[in-house]
Order: sequence, then C-alpha cells, then structure tokens
Amino acid sequence: MASALRRMAQEIAAQCGAVEALVLLGILSRGRPLAERLAQELEAMTGQRPKVGSLATTLYRDDLRSGVRAAKLGGATHFDFDVDGATVIIVDDVIAAGRTARAAMDEVMDYGRPKRIQLACLVDRGLRELPIQPDYCGQRMAAGPRGRVAVMMKETDGEDMVLLTEAPGAGGEDGDG
Repeated sequence: MASALRRMAQEIAAQCGAVEALVLLGILSRGRPLAERLAQELEAMTGQRPKVGSLATTLYRDDLRSGVRAAKLGGATHFDFDVDGATVIIVDDVIAAGRTARAAMDEVMDYGRPKRIQLACLVDRGLRELPIQPDYCGQRMAAGPRGRVAVMMKETDGEDMVLLTEAPGAGGEDGDG
C-alpha cells in the first residue's frame, strides 16, 4: 500500500504542478486517511502540503432515491477552504460501479466551481456502470461480479491490507456500490 500511494503521489505531483492549488477530498471513511497519506507523500516530495478534507457522499447517491440502498450516515462532509479555482482530487479506497465517485463530484460542485476534478483510488476493481475512470490508481484487480474488495487501514482497522474475497449470492457490493 505504501509503494502504491508513493507512486500515486509522484503522478499527482507530475501532472498537477503547484501543490498550493491542490485540494484532496477523501470520501468517508477510508478515503480520508488515504488523502492524508497522499498529502504527506506530496509534502515529502515537494515541501508543500495540499489541503485535505472529507466528503460524506451518502445523501448524493442515486441508489438512495431508487430505494436500492438504505441511507447509512457515517460522518459528515468537512473542509474549511474554498474549492473555487482549485484542482480537486477526490480520493477513495475502491472504485467499482463509479456511483460513489459521481456522487462525490455532485457534492463538490455544490460547494463551488473547481478548476478541475480528478479521481484517485487505491484499488480499481472494474465492473463500471458509469463512464468514470480514476486519474490515479494504486492497483487494478479483476474481482469479477461476485468478488469483493475490502481495504483495511491502520487508521481505521489497525493494519494495512487489501483483501479480495468471493461474496455469496449475487454480491458485487464493495465501497463503491
């Protein structure tokens, strides 16, 4: 995980240039500690630390309106800086369908008009339902429709680990739904 995050930070630094105009918004819950780690890597490389905040995308998800998923509130959006004119990088642990990333973009746009929005994900498990791809990706895993990717982190789980398991039944649900 550390080497994947270091490589992602190198790619971000190379593509984004000025770190002072960069904002990392981690999708709760594991995207926030990933954003903090990317910020630390960027600071070590450039001497400047980007601003870091949190996004709680639950109320922006399209599957809530359809009744497919019940709302589970687990934290709140928090950042104390302006996103207008900034390069915003949305950070998440796993991307699958792309619906969480879409919800995050909708939420960011409610707070202002960034110069651009990019996406950084530790794991891309495939099976996209929307035409959304990460700009920065730590690892791609062919999980299959019944595969489940779980990211464990020191900050939230006591250890760093990425697990790929087979879900019983129709499955396919992970952090991105």
